[in-house]
This record gives sequence, structure tokens and C-alpha cells, in this order.
Amino acid sequence: MGGSFVEAALSPFGYDYMRNAIFGAGIVGAMCALLSCFVVLRGWSLLGDALSHAVVPGVAAAAILGLPFLAGAAVAALLAVAGISLVGRSPVLKSDAVVGVVFTTFFAAGLLVASVHPTNLRVTTILLGNLLGIAEGDLMQVYAVAALCALVIGLKWRDLVAVSFDADHARSVGLDPRFWRGVLLGLLSLACVAALQAVGALLVAAMLIAPGATAYLLTDRFGRMLVLAPLLGGAGAFLGAYASFFLDGAVGGCIVLLQTLLFLLAWLLAPKHGLLARRRHAGQGAEAAA
Repeated sequence: MGGSFVEAALSPFGYDYMRNAIFGAGIVGAMCALLSCFVVLRGWSLLGDALSHAVVPGVAAAAILGLPFLAGAAVAALLAVAGISLVGRSPVLKSDAVVGVVFTTFFAAGLLVASVHPTNLRVTTILLGNLLGIAEGDLMQVYAVAALCALVIGLKWRDLVAVSFDADHARSVGLDPRFWRGVLLGLLSLACVAALQAVGALLVAAMLIAPGATAYLLTDRFGRMLVLAPLLGGAGAFLGAYASFFLDGAVGGCIVLLQTLLFLLAWLLAPKHGLLARRRHAGQGAEAAA
């Protein structure tokens, strides 16, 4: 019985497509989680959602022209950021309204391009991802993007944090906030494309927010957050893809729901910032005051 249980537990790894999906999901989850630390730190949750949708027309155009998805996504993200900056100069409109208009426009344009020009990339793939059908070349592309993100953040995370916390101080020590903001946006755009293939445009934002928010509840130190978030994001994506085999469900849905469950557990049980801990501290404070 023990042997049959082990065989059943390892059965997903007996299929090439499941191995690619599980390990690919783990890498994508860790990569998005690493960037989610900065998304949470800078309050870029809406912008992360915007970028995940804004790259859609670039991906669709790249599929039509036979170009790498990353090339199309980079151009689309650049145009989206430029559009947000241009429209955002209006003193009347608030930034969230500008971001919302731009990303919904780009998303609609992407769906239109994909539906009008038939390609191997279907609308459902853009929306929901297709990690089970990911090609070896695309998987290598995902690994390359993840390695680039890890390298840049590993070497320059202190500069990125300095720019995120206090742009004026960053300038005083010789850093260019606009340059580093562009670097971070570029990495986010690349990560969006990689995650797009895993969970689709509709769920990318969750992978760029939930792990960082979970790690934020567990530690007050950003250096530790940069370690915790990829561990949580990678493990959640790995186990979500693994579970999808037995549930016969959507890979993206399993991944995001598991990452959300980890967030809810941290929100409830975190030793300092969890709901139970805050209530306990509040009760102790009331007793001390009495």
C-alpha cells in the first residue's frame, strides 16, 4: 500500500508536460514573488495589474509576426508606461483612473488583435494561460527571464529600495530614480509575459501581489522579505501545478488559490502582524491600562 501511494504521488512527474508545468510554475512563482516585494513596497498593485494586461497586444502582435513574445511585450509595456505618463500629466485626473483607462484599452486592443488575426495563440490562452502546453523554447525563455530578474535584484536591490523609499535621498547619493524605476518596470513587464504563459492575463496580478503581501505580514525587514516571498511564491506555484494534476483543474486557478490560502494563513497567524496576534496584543494593552 505504501508503494502504491508513493507511485501515485509521483505519477505527475512521469509525464513530460507535467514536469515542465510543475517546475516552470515554480520558477515563475518565485520570479513574480521576488518582484512582488517591490510592488507591495511601492504601492504598485494597480500598476502591476495594468502591466499584466498591457502586454497582451504586444504578445498577440508578436505571435502574428512570428517574433518572440518578450519582444512584443517589451514594446507594449513601454507604450503603456509612456501613455500613463503622458495622460497622467493632466491635473484633473487621478493616477488610478489614468492607469485604469490605459490598461483596459491595451487589454481590449490585445483581445481584438488576437481575435481578428487567427494565430496559434488563442484568446483563451491569453486569458487563462497554457502552462500544460508550454514549449521547451518558451520554458527556456521563462528560465532566462527569471535568471535576469534574480541577477539584477540580487546585485542592485539596495539601490532599488533606496529609490523606492526616498527618491530625494537616492539622488543625493548619485542614483537616478527614473532610471531605476524604468529598470523595475522593465523587469515587471518581462515577468508579466512569463507569468502570462503560466496563469494567463486574468491572474498574473495575483502572482505579482500575493506572495509579497504574505511576506510583508511575516517580517519587518525587507532583506528577509526578499527571501521569504520567492520561497512562498515558488512553493505555492509548484504545489498548485502539482495539485492540478489530481484535481483535473485549471493550473492557474490552483496556483493562485493556493497562494491566496498562504496569504490568509499569514494574515491570521503571523506572529506580529497577524489578526490573532494583534488581538492578543490589544487585549494585553487593555489589561495593562486597567
